[in-house]
Amino acid sequence: MLRRFRLRVRAPAFISSRSIAVPLLVLIGALVALRLAAFAPDAAAQAAKKEEFTPQVGQAGKDVIWVPTPEELVERMLRMAQATPNDFVIDLGSGDGRIAITAAKLIGARAMGIEYNPDMVDLSNRKAREAGVDSRVKFVKADIFESDFGQASVITMYLLPGLNLRLRPKLLDMKPGTRIVSHQFNMDDWEPDERDSLEGRQAYLWIVPAKVQGGWNLATGGQTYEISLTQRHQKVEGHVKFGRIEAGLRDARLRGDEIRFAWVDNAGVRHDFSGRVSGTTMEGVVRTDGGREGRWSAARR
Repeated sequence: MLRRFRLRVRAPAFISSRSIAVPLLVLIGALVALRLAAFAPDAAAQAAKKEEFTPQVGQAGKDVIWVPTPEELVERMLRMAQATPNDFVIDLGSGDGRIAITAAKLIGARAMGIEYNPDMVDLSNRKAREAGVDSRVKFVKADIFESDFGQASVITMYLLPGLNLRLRPKLLDMKPGTRIVSHQFNMDDWEPDERDSLEGRQAYLWIVPAKVQGGWNLATGGQTYEISLTQRHQKVEGHVKFGRIEAGLRDARLRGDEIRFAWVDNAGVRHDFSGRVSGTTMEGVVRTDGGREGRWSAARR
């Protein structure tokens, strides 16, 4: 007679559900890691592509095509502006960043570039790091016509004439003495204070003039005189009244906040005035033909 036997196989006591779950978690983690790794080459390729961006001469921008300013002319523009380590240089439409980087590296100035193309901004910031000046210069993605650059003491730009004219009112409202340098293009009837040339390429310098148009009461040597000034940018004309005479001012000139003019009194003596404008006041030194020297001051009427 045959007997039936049941074979029971029991897992060893040392194997538990916990010990089975652990290898499963390890396996799942490995699969997730492989899945993520599949995307890593794409992310790396995209980052490398962005890092390797190379601008092309003539490429289209928001308002202009990109044509770089030659390095030698960049240096000359900064020398024209007499930039120093105490200056803050802002380049409008900074492109590949060469002007702002040169200002920081060559002059030791603080600098900033305003550029609309984000790839150019990334490229410029990378170049600043490579040049070791990223602590003194930065580049921002912005529209120059919507940006506040009033804190600059030096403005550089390589824009088209129409863009220069659009910017001109804002530039003329900057602090008197601010220096503006443009590669190639001028500002119509705002004549430059200096014009340089390098192998046919032009560079223009303007110094923002103080606003002096109107009537002033001028005091010097115990006397008070009424002077009236008319102004077209840095060009000034006017006259002075003493007694029944209104004498024309001679050699009137503005350079930033510095003002000069002269008049000849009723005795035929020439008085040369030089000084500085500070809002609604002026003061300085007056010298006469005879070598006398004194102080003068004026307040806007």
